[in-house]
Amino acid sequence: MPDLVRQEVATQCRTVVVKVGTRVLTAPDGTLNEERIAQLAHEMHQIRQTGRNAVLVSSGAVGAGMHQLKLKQRPSGLAKLQAVAAVGQTKLIEAYDRTFRQHGYHAAQVLLTGEDLNDRRRYLNVRNTLLELDKLQAIPVVNENDTVAVDELMPTFGDNDRLAAMVTCLFREALLVILSDVDGLYDGDPRSDNSTLLSTVTDIDDTILSYIQDQQSSYSKGGMATKIEAARVATNAGENVIIASGRQGGVLEAILAGEQLGTLFIAKKTVRPWKRWLGFSTQPQGQILLDAGACQAIRTGGCSLLAIGIVEVRGAFEKGDVVEICDQQGEEIGRGLINYSAADTKRILGLPSSRIEQVLGHRPYDEVIHCDNLTIFENGG
Repeated sequence: MPDLVRQEVATQCRTVVVKVGTRVLTAPDGTLNEERIAQLAHEMHQIRQTGRNAVLVSSGAVGAGMHQLKLKQRPSGLAKLQAVAAVGQTKLIEAYDRTFRQHGYHAAQVLLTGEDLNDRRRYLNVRNTLLELDKLQAIPVVNENDTVAVDELMPTFGDNDRLAAMVTCLFREALLVILSDVDGLYDGDPRSDNSTLLSTVTDIDDTILSYIQDQQSSYSKGGMATKIEAARVATNAGENVIIASGRQGGVLEAILAGEQLGTLFIAKKTVRPWKRWLGFSTQPQGQILLDAGACQAIRTGGCSLLAIGIVEVRGAFEKGDVVEICDQQGEEIGRGLINYSAADTKRILGLPSSRIEQVLGHRPYDEVIHCDNLTIFENGG
C-alpha cells in the first residue's frame, strides 16, 4: 500500500541509482541468473520511461568470472582475484547490454577506482559522463575497477555499496536503492520469526548499528554493515536510501509508486556539491582532534576552524589536503581542506590566530580550515 512519505520521496527524485549485489544476480552455484538480469533491465527501462535518469551499480564480476573459469571458491590472492574479475566483467556487461538492447538502450561500462572520485577534476568528469550517457540512450553500469584497484597503490571503495553511495552523491535529488538478498534492515536476525523489519530510519545511531546481521558468502564480500554505511554517506549528503529485496520482480516499480517495501533511510539536509566532494568522495590524508568548544562551534555555529581549538594532529598532510576532523575521542565529525601542513599545524595548535605569525614567521590564513571548505556530518563519521 502506498505511503505518503514514500510517495514524496519517489516524487522528488530525478535520478535513481540502483545497486544490485552478487547474491541477487547469481544462482547458489555462482552462475549469473540471466532471468533476473532480464527482469532488472525491464525495471531500469521502466525508470527511464518516467523521465528519470537511471544508473546501475552492479557487483557480480568475480562471481561471473568464477563460473567462466569453473572455480569453486573465491580466490584469496590479490592478483588472481583481479584476473578473475577481468574475465567475469566481460560476461557481466555482455549480459546487461543484450538485455538492455531489448528495450532500446545501450549498456555503458563505467569502471572506477577511489582515485577517480578523490581528484576534483576527475570527479566532475565522472559526473558529466554519467549525465551525457543519459542523453545517448545508454544506461551506465558502474563497478569498481577490480583489475587495477589495489589497496597498496591507491584508495579503493572497499565494496560496491559504498561506491553506490558515492555515485549517488554526484547527483541532486537522487534516490539510492540497494537491492539485497534480504527485505531490508531487521531489529534482529532476519531468519527469526521474532525479528521485525524496520520500515523507516531517521537516524543511524548506535541502536540501528546494533541490528546489523552480516552473512558473507564465497561469491560476495558485502553485508548489511556496508549497506548501512552506504546509507549513512548518502543520507548525510542529503539523499534518500532504500534497502529492499532484489529477489522479487517489480520491486523498483513498487518503490517508485511509494509502496512500503524494504527500509527507507531519510535524508538529512541537502549538502552543496563542493561540500559533498569534500565530505564523501575525497580520501583524508590525516586527522586533527578538537576540544569540545571547537566541536560545538563548527557543528552549530557554522564557524571556521581556528588553531586554538585543536588539541592533536595525526598523520603527514600538506597544505590543501583533506583531513578528518574529530572530537577528542577520535570520532570523525567532518572533513575539511586544510590551510597548513601537519608540521605547521602542530606548531600552532592551541594558539590564538594572533600568535600564528610569531610562531611560523608568517600568517597566510587566520583559519586552519575555512567554513566554506568544511563539511560537518550530522551523525558523526
